[in-house]
Amino acid sequence: MASKKRKFSDDYIKFGFTFIERDELQLPQCVICMKVLSNDSMRPSRLERHLNQQHPTLSSKSKEFFSSKAESLKRMRLDKSGSYHKGVSQHVKASFELALLIAKQKKPHTIGEDLIKPCILKATQIMLGVESEQKMKSLSLSNNTVKRRIDDMASDIKLQILNKVKLSPFFAISCDESTDIVNCAQLIIYVRYVSGDHIDEEIFHSQSLSAGTKSEDIFDAISNYIERNDLDWNKLIGLCTDGAPAMIGARSGLAQKLKEKNPTLVSTHCVIHRQALASKTLPQSLCQILNSAIKIINYIKSSALNSRLFTLLCEDLDSDHKVLLFRTEVRWLSKGNMLARLYELREEVILFLEFKENNNFLQLFKDEQFQWKLAYLADIFGALNQLNLKLQGRNGSLISNYDHIQEINNQNLSKNLKSEIETHLEALENEFNRYYRDINSESPIWHMTRNPFVVEVLQLPEEVQEEFLEMKADSTMKDDFHLLTLEKFWIKRFVVNPKVASLALKILIPFSSTYLCEAGFSALVLIKTKQRNTLAVDSDLTIALAKTEPKIDQLVQSMQAQVSH
Repeated sequence: MASKKRKFSDDYIKFGFTFIERDELQLPQCVICMKVLSNDSMRPSRLERHLNQQHPTLSSKSKEFFSSKAESLKRMRLDKSGSYHKGVSQHVKASFELALLIAKQKKPHTIGEDLIKPCILKATQIMLGVESEQKMKSLSLSNNTVKRRIDDMASDIKLQILNKVKLSPFFAISCDESTDIVNCAQLIIYVRYVSGDHIDEEIFHSQSLSAGTKSEDIFDAISNYIERNDLDWNKLIGLCTDGAPAMIGARSGLAQKLKEKNPTLVSTHCVIHRQALASKTLPQSLCQILNSAIKIINYIKSSALNSRLFTLLCEDLDSDHKVLLFRTEVRWLSKGNMLARLYELREEVILFLEFKENNNFLQLFKDEQFQWKLAYLADIFGALNQLNLKLQGRNGSLISNYDHIQEINNQNLSKNLKSEIETHLEALENEFNRYYRDINSESPIWHMTRNPFVVEVLQLPEEVQEEFLEMKADSTMKDDFHLLTLEKFWIKRFVVNPKVASLALKILIPFSSTYLCEAGFSALVLIKTKQRNTLAVDSDLTIALAKTEPKIDQLVQSMQAQVSH
């Protein structure tokens, strides 16, 4: 049975109430605190109770007093410059700002109503009094409100990014997919583009892949988004992936499908994934040392009692560290960190093995050859970890990251190393050269991008030679080259020498790694949890990963302000 629709009576003004209409319902509104009650509260007893409980000092006021308040309220509704409208707009803006913080911190939407708002009300009551608390009660932070705010801000951020990408002469993308807590495939795409005088990186698009994770599915997602937003395929010059067959397959991979849209597109394999693959090479003798080290660590950490005893031993010896570290195959830095920690705590490990009377491990670990090889493994994997960390992070171009790769190959190594270590170092160098052989660092365009003063004009394509000569004749070019970063220099030259600068930007703009996508998946783990496994994460991911800030003031002005009730 439908609930009764109650009507407002003019006599209710003596309780300090007028009414507003919403969805064909009359809702009572207090002329003092402007709070809106439900239609079911349109009863004299409930209206009087509100007056006595919320405004006890005004309960004896005359009907004329409340009528004048009602007229003032009516005028403020009509005038957007009135205090009522401004007050409500401030509540909406506060709601947006808090929803932004919730999304940035990857927290559940219900935290606004369950924790944040009660905290605000309690702090306001203690510090500013009951009247201020009543004003804060109209702050909208319900689950649905926070979700709407996040969706609105995410749409605004996407629109800003798309407008910047459209203004850029070229752009490149990096994409990867992973599964979430409910085994749903999630695609994340980042974009690099020219923004003003620098190259910027931003979250481009994210969506769940309900059909599958084949190259066709990923291509359809990218193609639909680009065409839906009227982006120029000819401006897409680079694709960076993790090197999976679905991404770089020669016949039906994603890169090949994108090249059908733009034949000049260049596909690159993530430099961090390549470094991790190249680092796996290890001679059999050193591989045995690594496996033995893992077994010793597992022996100490596999038992809760052994772990506690080892921690107590380290505390008694005042060691720098108290625990050993596990090795995890999927974590790039875990092998180097595990070996370094084991070597640092080698004396403590020997004492612990003696205490446990584990002679097999003790004899192996005290062996001089084992200690020597363990020290080498800790050093070499520590160096590889340092390289991995240099390759991570934002704003890494192919040129800058390739320089880091060359550092590991150009290190001067001692000639009196034992043969197996020399063999490992040679194999390691060969693996790095094999995995990075597609990067043509000796091409004239590569050298021109790094330093236009070391390239002869005849080495460049004929169609840009005349423009290159004009550029070198420009007296300000040398000063700009020394004062500006490589990216800013070529962006500035693009206005004057577009053909030459285009060649350089096509090397500088493409992604060199999928680091940002991997960071996005880390955020996805925090956002889509076991308790929030049905959440549509697109908007939350956009806000959590984007550097671009939403234009909240414009969003507030474009919508009708409604306070919580």
